[in-house]
Formats: sequence, structure tokens, C-alpha cells
Amino acid sequence: MQSNDARMLLQCAVPTALAGAVAAAISGVLAGGKGAVGAASGALVVILFMGMGLAVLQWVSRSHPQLFQAMGLLLYVTQLLLLFVVLAVFQDTTLFDTTAFGLALLAAAIVWVISQAVAHMKAKIMYVDPEPSGGEAAKSAATGTRS
Repeated sequence: MQSNDARMLLQCAVPTALAGAVAAAISGVLAGGKGAVGAASGALVVILFMGMGLAVLQWVSRSHPQLFQAMGLLLYVTQLLLLFVVLAVFQDTTLFDTTAFGLALLAAAIVWVISQAVAHMKAKIMYVDPEPSGGEAAKSAATGTRS
């Protein structure tokens, strides 16, 4: 993982984890221990799903840049569908408070998306490939060919 990819992941995961901690504290006060476990679980699910998605998207952008936009759309639709599957699977669980789980999952997903947008706007991403430096550029200029 490149340093800018790791920085993007960190800038998304930290605010989401903080939002999950706040949600767990509020849910713990309002719904007890099961509420805190539910909220923490919801935030963890979002961090895992969105983190894996961001890693896959960064890999696609480097290896297959022509597929980046289509893969991004497919990835986000897949993430939403998997989140709905998780919500359906844990709908009737007694392990934790499902309301706290769902609300924390929603809040964490919103925080992740906003954090990702902010991190992307602040990132200095080149949109043009830089010219090769040194011998490669001089050689192609002398021969009139491009590599």
C-alpha cells in the first residue's frame, strides 16, 4: 500500500472509529451494555467493509485505471448490499441492541463517506503522468520517439 493510500485509509478510519466510540458511549447510557456492544459492532462493520473497499479501489486504480469508475460504482453498490445483508442477518439477535447497531452503522457510514470526500479533496493526486526524468526524456527528444 502506497503512503497516500495509507494516509487516505487513516483519514477515514480514525473519524469513523471516534464516531463509533461516541455512539457506543451514548448507546451504553441509553440502552445499557447491549446498546454499547451494538453500537461498537455497527461501527466495526462499517470500518471493515469500507476499509476493504477502499483498499480494493486503490488497487484497481493502480492496476486497471480504465476500470476505476465502473469498479467504484460496483464496489459501493456491493458494499450497500452487504450492509443490508448484515442488517438482515442480525435483525432478531439478542447479542446486542439492534437499534443501536443500526443507528451506529448508519452514522459511521456517513462519517466514513464524508471523511473520504474530505481526504480526497485534500490529497494531491496527479491527473497527468509526469515526464520521465533524466536520460529517458533526453533520449526520446533526441530520437524524436516516445516510449
